[in-house]
Amino acid sequence: MLDLDIKIIKTENPKEKPTDESTLGFGKIFSDHMFIVEYTEGIGWHDARIQPYGPLAIDPASPVLHYSQEIFEGLKVYRRADGGIQMFRPIENARRMNRSAERMVMPQLDEEFQVKAMKMLAEVEQDWVPTREGTSLYLRPTMIAHGAELGVHPAHKYLYYIICSPAGSYYKNGMSPIKIHIEDSYVRAVKGGTGAAKTGGNYSASLKAAYEASKRGFDQVLWLDGKQNKYVEEVGAMNMMFIIDHKLYTAPTGGSILPGITRKSVLRLAEDMGIEVFERPVSVMELYEAYSKGTLQEAFGTGTAAVISPVGLMEYRGDIIKLSDGEIGPIAMAIYNKLTGIQRGNEPDLYNWIERVK
Repeated sequence: MLDLDIKIIKTENPKEKPTDESTLGFGKIFSDHMFIVEYTEGIGWHDARIQPYGPLAIDPASPVLHYSQEIFEGLKVYRRADGGIQMFRPIENARRMNRSAERMVMPQLDEEFQVKAMKMLAEVEQDWVPTREGTSLYLRPTMIAHGAELGVHPAHKYLYYIICSPAGSYYKNGMSPIKIHIEDSYVRAVKGGTGAAKTGGNYSASLKAAYEASKRGFDQVLWLDGKQNKYVEEVGAMNMMFIIDHKLYTAPTGGSILPGITRKSVLRLAEDMGIEVFERPVSVMELYEAYSKGTLQEAFGTGTAAVISPVGLMEYRGDIIKLSDGEIGPIAMAIYNKLTGIQRGNEPDLYNWIERVK
């Protein structure tokens, strides 16, 4: 592990914490402290510290502002019934951060050190971890190009930081299935591009289609492959799964799809529940044919925010698929209960996925 001490500088002006956890949203409130470590070419990583949360001082010529050399992660800290707190598979986030860094020509940061920083920050901010069912403390590790230099090339300085935000339940009004538009005009990512990296440009590229779909009453956009515009890939910030004839199908992570940690966990749980799992290309036409035969039983997204997001309606070129009678399907529900049970410590962790903070 990277041999670098982490200095702790406590705030002298702690914020007032939310008192009504039922009103917590997502990404609106931030805790008292943040973690920062700096990178300088020729020196390496240095000056690791936990310090009071506040604005970053970056130069107007910082490469991140001009060339979008930036990556990030997202994971949660959960409150157990015994009052302790724990994280779900943080080493996977650290590994994916480094894979994203490699694609964006950014420096690697030791994975065990990343987890150490997450745990130390979570322990400092433990009073910010909410207790209400479905809530959590969301961690957002981020790396940005730093310095003051224009020119299209990798930066020479970087900042890695982690901020924390108490997050409310994703399902305040029950697990209502979402409506999805299958996009056949815009393209978000292609094989060989940055689709497999968790970088901000992938998300900004999705805004136009998502905005237009929302005006038509849809919650999310399901992207198709960028080459043939034929095979379904992922939905917004989620991977996509389908239950066809009691079997689970999902697109392979072949370079244009983010390899989701929730996705990976769901596939493992599904297999252990006796469900056949197929990671292969699934075309739109295959979905509609299965629907016409009555074998398309469920569709759902998987991701950190919602864990499982059931789909009740899909639309492609005006043709509608309706699923689950407005309810979450039985397979999605069983996986959701199992996975969230492990995350919150209510189910045994048979996979060593949990990292206890305290």
